[in-house]
Amino acid sequence: MKNLLRGIAWWSDDGRPLRADPADRDRLPADTWSRALVPAGVRLELRCRGVSALRIRYAATEPSLVDAYRAADPAFTLLSGEEVAAEVRARPTDDGTAVLELPYSDGEFTVHLPEALCPLIRAVSADAGTVEPTPARRRWLVYGDSIAEGWAASRPHLAWPAIAGRALGVDTVNLGYAGAARGELASAEQLASLDADLITVAFGTNCWARPAYSAALLYEVVRAFLTVLRQSHPHTPLLVVSPVVRPDAETTSNRLGATLTDLREALERAAHDVPLLPGAPLLDASHLVDGVHPGDAGHTLLAEAVVEALRKTS
Repeated sequence: MKNLLRGIAWWSDDGRPLRADPADRDRLPADTWSRALVPAGVRLELRCRGVSALRIRYAATEPSLVDAYRAADPAFTLLSGEEVAAEVRARPTDDGTAVLELPYSDGEFTVHLPEALCPLIRAVSADAGTVEPTPARRRWLVYGDSIAEGWAASRPHLAWPAIAGRALGVDTVNLGYAGAARGELASAEQLASLDADLITVAFGTNCWARPAYSAALLYEVVRAFLTVLRQSHPHTPLLVVSPVVRPDAETTSNRLGATLTDLREALERAAHDVPLLPGAPLLDASHLVDGVHPGDAGHTLLAEAVVEALRKTS
């Protein structure tokens, strides 16, 4: 069953996908580790022959208060290309089954998981025919904060890394950590330990207040983060995305005197020797559902910009 899952960086002892190295968890901030337990971007990718329905056995937990932000109920979402072909609501359970009817019996399909429930996939079976894993794809590591994790896209497959990954035809490994991702060197070393064909780094917003960074501090953090990545991946295409607009922080100083504009400029200066996608022009306030996180339209715009930038660098 594990060979059907994609977007995996590490595994727990009980077979759950993790988004940080459990052997190294004591060096990570608590907020980073708590988000690493949520399988953002993890999905099943299957090649079906003669199959009319998939059965997914799973266990799932109650969502945390933090993960109750999505308006839609948690669900298994079946994609055929970019189209949603079926969706089945998921629930907290020790042993549940989701049945997804396929639109046609032969083809490749993707199933995005009900991330908020931190599901453990016990088995995947078909009513008839065969189910095989899709061929391996190039691996794309995406490090970032809540926007990279997928907040506040209405469904996991509508987060910008998921959209961009489908467009690029890569295996997207989402290492976005909501409320966290401040460029900690432990995270840089964990990324550096993974095989990668593409890497994208998109953080900085949480350095305005969680906790507050000065512009000088963020500059040095970004330089150190990129240095660690380059030590292990000297030739891997690497794209840095600076923070998108956040109206309440753009001209408001944090406790160390830095506005988000100051921090963005410091990050962009620090990334002078790698391809850079400036985040400020990509969205405007109308794309933000809560003043911080983009909705579906904003995630689509971000994905399109990242795809264009990566195609120029790789």
